Amino acid sequence: MIISIGNDHAGPDYKNAIIAFLEENGHTVINHGTDTFDSVDYPDFGHPVAYDIESKKADFGIVICGSGNGIAMTVNKHQDVRAALCWIKEIAVLARQHNDANILSIPARYTSVQQAVEMVAAFLTTSFEGGRHANRVKKIASK
Repeated sequence: MIISIGNDHAGPDYKNAIIAFLEENGHTVINHGTDTFDSVDYPDFGHPVAYDIESKKADFGIVICGSGNGIAMTVNKHQDVRAALCWIKEIAVLARQHNDANILSIPARYTSVQQAVEMVAAFLTTSFEGGRHANRVKKIASK
C-alpha cells in the first residue's frame, strides 16, 4: 500500500517510528511531515496528505499533531476524506470497520509512540464492514 503521512512539530518521533514500521512491512510512504521540533503550522502538513487521498495517489493517510484535532479538522475539509482522531487501537479499528476512515489522526501529546504504531497496524489491517454502515458513510460527504 501507499501511505501518505504528515505531521507538525509535535510528531517527528512518531512519524519516524511509523515510517520505519510501514517500510519494514513493505509499504511505500509519501512523507509530508516536518522533521523539526520548531513550531510549524499543522495545515501545511495536513493538506498534502488529504490531496494524496483525494487524488488517489495514496491508499491511506496518517496525520499527527499535538492533540490530533487541528490536523484532523484540516484534512476533513477535503472531499472523500474521512479522518478519524484515535488515541487507542480499538478506536482505530472501529473507525475503519464502521466509518471507512481513510486517514488516521494521532494525538502525539496523548499517546505513546508504541500506541501510535499499534494504531497504525490495526488501522491498516482492518476492513470496512459495509452493510448498515455503508449508507451512513455515503451521507458524510457534503457534495
